[in-house]
Amino acid sequence: MFGAVVVGIGTAGWVRIRDMLAPLPGSPAEKLNVRAFISRRKLDSQQGVSQVTAEEAVSREDIQVAFICTENVLHEENIRTFLQAGKHVCVEYPMTMNYKAALELWNLAQEKGVILHEEHIELLTEDYKELKREVEGKLLQEGTLHFTGGALKPGFGFPAFSGIARLTWLVELFGELSVTAATMEEDSGNNYCKMTAKLLTSDDRPLVWIEERGPGLPRAKNINFQFDSCTLTEVPPAPRGAVGIFMQDLIHFSAKLAGQVSPGELHREKIRILHCLRLAGNIQQLCKR
Repeated sequence: MFGAVVVGIGTAGWVRIRDMLAPLPGSPAEKLNVRAFISRRKLDSQQGVSQVTAEEAVSREDIQVAFICTENVLHEENIRTFLQAGKHVCVEYPMTMNYKAALELWNLAQEKGVILHEEHIELLTEDYKELKREVEGKLLQEGTLHFTGGALKPGFGFPAFSGIARLTWLVELFGELSVTAATMEEDSGNNYCKMTAKLLTSDDRPLVWIEERGPGLPRAKNINFQFDSCTLTEVPPAPRGAVGIFMQDLIHFSAKLAGQVSPGELHREKIRILHCLRLAGNIQQLCKR
């Protein structure tokens, strides 16, 4: 069994505790046992789980795993703390706010002989899986992914990082990308921002990624992917899966802990995550110019 601590009790942290208390029967997630949680606020027990300090969690021998569910800007510091203590880490995306720090953390995890896992629930949704099936085997001519959502909360970081789930979609669908241009429109008085990034696939097909955030904007992904044979203008609707996306991610992470994920798959995942973080950093630099 692996004893776990959950760091940060927002929506994601609450769901992590819930899923560990009632894992999918017969799955590797049954090997996780939630021991405690950490929060900057002084809280009562959550779902029967009690609060501890970070210092206590790091030193406890019955805690081998940390789930990092804090604001994005605090991820790096928390990951480093638990890796240094020889604990396995599962972190909500994005792992860090820059590529260099992420590379350091991967190297630290390797040096300590522990698992570092970045959650990507957006790849586990039924609508994404359906979209991936639709795109399979088609030759892209050009495309756009335009995400809209409510105003970004403090601590979520630059939109290329807070929205890295959309960038991950594009990389998973169309392979390695490069950034050719990026701009940022901001109206801080109204809590509005719009980032536009121009990307190229490895065979020079143009993609545009837009992250638009502001009060009252609906949470939506609008696509327009033009292929040699057809055009996709909406994410295909799909019924909700039998297993929740956070539970699927928990099972995937648990399988890594149990040594059930091949070195090849671990390496491919690491390469994709680092590629996306590097792209996000490039976009941020171009927007600052």
